[in-house]
Amino acid sequence: MELRALKYFVTVAEELHFGRAAERLRIVQPAVSQQISRLERELGVRLLDRTSRRVRVTPAGERVLAAAREALAAAARVRVVAGEPAAALRVGVASCVTPRLDRALARLRDRERPAEPELVDLPVTARLDAVRDGGLDLALVRGAVRSTALTVTRAWSEPLHAVLSREHPAAGKPAVSLHDLDPHGLRLPARDGDPPLHDAILAALPAAPPRPPAGDVLNVLFDVGRDPEGWTLMPAEQLAGSRSARVLPVPLDPPVTVDGHVVTSLVTPASCVASYVAAFAD
Repeated sequence: MELRALKYFVTVAEELHFGRAAERLRIVQPAVSQQISRLERELGVRLLDRTSRRVRVTPAGERVLAAAREALAAAARVRVVAGEPAAALRVGVASCVTPRLDRALARLRDRERPAEPELVDLPVTARLDAVRDGGLDLALVRGAVRSTALTVTRAWSEPLHAVLSREHPAAGKPAVSLHDLDPHGLRLPARDGDPPLHDAILAALPAAPPRPPAGDVLNVLFDVGRDPEGWTLMPAEQLAGSRSARVLPVPLDPPVTVDGHVVTSLVTPASCVASYVAAFAD
């Protein structure tokens, strides 16, 4: 049984789509299908139910999925203990690319034992699950992460900025206080998109927002841009990857910051964690 086949199966099970899995694996779709079929023949069970409309993991596939993730995580640990870099360092990130990320990737490649980072764009909750299950080597998360199943290490701090409609009365100021912004103009993304960051932003607000959070970041920026009183809060580096001509970032006075964390498995050696943190640190 090849680890490659297990990796392909885990990827398809996570995507529930052969095309997206092939794109994520950076191979052609027939190769994924062939490996999955070979694995099913070898195990003597059907792992996936496939139709023209959907892919579903079978009950036997669910059992194999858990074991496959454990096997892949164990293989990664063997490479670390052997002192050899993995073929790729799988890093869970958000969709935007920031100068910090670019700088960190260069640092990881230039280490004494260089790694070739592979960026995986996943929502925060899926990102953390993938680290725990061995699908990712590390994940980046802004805000506090409380988990006894993961190692969470603070790596950096960045300022929160107010993001205002260009027609907002404070849009021309060099800085703005949270106390001077009308809470009724506040828009926040729904918590389930990024719970740690959402909680960190709520903690920074002088009072609970009167309007319930809704939508994703792009929809929030769109709503802010069309409302002369609209505003939201975003980390400065995240904002750099989500520019919109309709809105304007303004620093806060007094400054408010949010911490960034490197999240790894409990079995990741401390020396590896330290090198990851150093790569993403200020």
